[in-house]
Order: sequence, then structure tokens, then C-alpha cells
Amino acid sequence: MQSKYTSAIMQICDEKNIDKEVVIEAVQDALAAAYRKDYGNRNQKVRAEFDDATGLFKVYRQFEVVEEVENPEAEKTVEQAQKINAQADLGDIIEIEVTPKDFGRIAAQTARQVIIQRIREAEREQMYKVYKDREGELLFGQVQRVEGGTVFVDLEKASVVLDRQYQIPGEKFYNGQRIKLYLEKVERTEKGPQIIISRRHPQFIAKLLELEVPEVAEGTVEVKDIAREAGVRTKISVYSKEEGIDPVGSCVGQKGVRIQSVTDEIGSERIDIVEWDTDPVKYLINALSPARIISIELHEAEKLAKVFVTEDQRSLAIGKNGQNVRLASILTGWEIDIEDFIVEGGEEVVESEEADIAAPLVGDEPVPEAVVETATEETSVVEPKKSDAEILAEKLAETKQVEVQEEAVVQSPEETLPEEKEREVPAKPAPAEEVVAEVKPKAKKKAVSKSKK
Repeated sequence: MQSKYTSAIMQICDEKNIDKEVVIEAVQDALAAAYRKDYGNRNQKVRAEFDDATGLFKVYRQFEVVEEVENPEAEKTVEQAQKINAQADLGDIIEIEVTPKDFGRIAAQTARQVIIQRIREAEREQMYKVYKDREGELLFGQVQRVEGGTVFVDLEKASVVLDRQYQIPGEKFYNGQRIKLYLEKVERTEKGPQIIISRRHPQFIAKLLELEVPEVAEGTVEVKDIAREAGVRTKISVYSKEEGIDPVGSCVGQKGVRIQSVTDEIGSERIDIVEWDTDPVKYLINALSPARIISIELHEAEKLAKVFVTEDQRSLAIGKNGQNVRLASILTGWEIDIEDFIVEGGEEVVESEEADIAAPLVGDEPVPEAVVETATEETSVVEPKKSDAEILAEKLAETKQVEVQEEAVVQSPEETLPEEKEREVPAKPAPAEEVVAEVKPKAKKKAVSKSKK
């Protein structure tokens, strides 16, 4: 049957996820310190021992065997040591049991704070071992409590603090809320091992994408660079080596469902996903989207890119408070200067992604859709479109005229077409100097059939 001390130690091990040997060692050190305080002095060397089977404590004073004694509380000569242990020799350590009555109960009360402190240190050390190899991972936690701007989070095997400087500006937390965290760093400090968790680190967005996008988790789509202003806007560049896979579309998802899951976790922060490219010019154009770029001038030595845009695109390229160009600069690694695109004459050239098609004019008025324009170097003739019946009539009239001239075909009166219509050949194009204001088709005449007598 376990003693009450053994049961208490086992309970601490289960709650704190600490090895049993670590807890027992902490208790033994605390008991030794309690003995020196209550029964001895600080110059003594004391060792406490806990028997796991019986649940009893024993205390031993230690002495080193020396030739000449300088500290009688911790040293003995060979002659003195051999009275205690006949086999003692120079340099040996001998022990004498000095366990007081009811030492376990008295020492437990005296050493309570020491035991708690040592258990906390052991807990931090265990926490360091568990999380040191998990730096850069996405963790899941539950808010334990909120005190001012500090949030205490319960992880799987540890309780950590999310300081205000690692939170997304403006976000609120409540007790019991489940949140995702980025494990930024695990380090040793003067106060012991410390876990630094964050929600505003740029890689936090990358880990959320990896969670929501299978292509990113499998490595088919790679997240190249991230530029982030937490709580406001983030730019991410992605790339895929496999043909037929759209890296941007994979991250956005159908109807934006994948990227929406990411934005739900970080609040109202805007996320721009652009395609990464080995060509710095193409990469800069993608990074500065949604602005349309006219041209880019690169200065490799200075790592400077001069970006030329039209006046209407300047505000888009710069962004609100310079946000778009600033994030694009961080994303690409280039210093970016936005400049207006000006031609030699001093007039700005406005270009759009698709050329506008101007409607043709007749005089000062636009030509209706039914009018077709045929242009040559010298003249511009505008003719109205003709119906199928009119075209057929013209062809018949041309055929009839050829027959009359060559007198090669003889038609009988019965073969004539009384209802056939005849059209004249279209008029020649008007000279270039004249302005064509209106074109009307000539009046139709009835064709007269002739026959050789």
C-alpha cells in the first residue's frame, strides 16, 4: 500500500506531466534544506533520502576524509572517519544518519515553498524538452483567463502567456475560447525556459494556409514570401512547379472558401495572394496588384525598382498610407519608387489592359451599327448594308447586262422574269476632300427582257 507521501508525489507527476524521479529529487533537496535550517547550519553537507516503498524519509550528514580538518561541520581526519567506518580512507565520503523524530511532517511544512519552486522548475524543464523541437509549428490552445491585455492559454501539456505584443491589434478574447497559435521560439532565460507564442508573426498566416489548403500541406504549392502588417493587410506569394496547377486559385479555393477560413481566424485582416516569379519584373508587377503597371526600370546595384504608372493607377499602386507599395517592397526584397509615366511632349499616356474600339464617324456623328466602313489611303467610302433580296437582284442585273453586250444568249419570251429587279453598280467612291454626309441607295428599276427576233 502506498503511503500518503507516495500518493501525493504520483498525483503531482500526473497533473504536471513530470517524471517521478524528478519530483522525488526535488522533495529530497527540499528536505535537506529544511534540516539545515531547523536542525543544523548552512556549513553542513546534508543528504535526504525518500524510500518509495515505505514512504519514510531519512537524513544523512556527509563528511569528507582529509589530512587536516578546516571545516569540522563537513570534514574529518582519517582516524575520526575510521571510527565510523573502519574502511574509510583519504578522500572518501562517509555518512551518518541524523533523522529527527517526526521529520517528515515537520520538514514537509518547512520545505513546502521550496518543493513548489522546484516542481515549477521541473515543469518548465519538461515543457522545454517537449516544445523545443516544435518551433515553427501551429498549436491549438484554449483561453484560460484574461487579465488586462495578457491572455493565459492552456496548451496540450503546458500553460503559456500570450502577451499583448504578440496579439493581433484589436482582437478580443474570452474564457474558454479555442484559438490557434504560432510557436515562435522556445528559449532559456534567467527565470527558466520560456515559450513564446504569437498570432501576429508572418508565418502564422503560412501555417493557417497549410492547414486549410491540401496542396500547400503536400508541397505541391509552395509559399515563397510573406509580408504582413498584422490586423490590416498581408501579401503572400505562392509558386507551383507542377504544370496545370494554379497556385493562386488553389489557395483561394472555389468561391474563396479556403481563404475565407483563414480570414475568419484573424478577423478583418485583408490577404492578397500573388504568384511568385523568377523574373523580378513580373514578380514586382504581381506584387503591386491590383495596380496596372506601364513599365519597370531596375537598378540591380542599388536593388531599386522604378515603377511607372498612369495617374489614375498611382493611388492603387501606393495604397492607403503607402501600404500596398510597402508590403510589395518587403515581399519582393526591392526598394520601390512609384513614378508617373510621361511621354516626351509632357503629356501623360493612359493605357488600359484592353484597347477601346472607337466608333467610326460620318461627319461629326457616329455611324450606326448597320453601316460598314471601308478605308483606303486616300478615300473613305461608307455604304449601307444590303438585304439578301437586293444582293440577288444585283447579281441578276449584272448577268443580264453581260448577256446584252455579248449577245450570246437568246431568251424566249416564256423564259423572261417579269418580276425581276435590277440594280445599278454601286457608285464610285467620293473624293477624299468631300465629306460624306449621307448615302442613299438608288431607286430600283424594273428589268426589261429582250429577245432576238
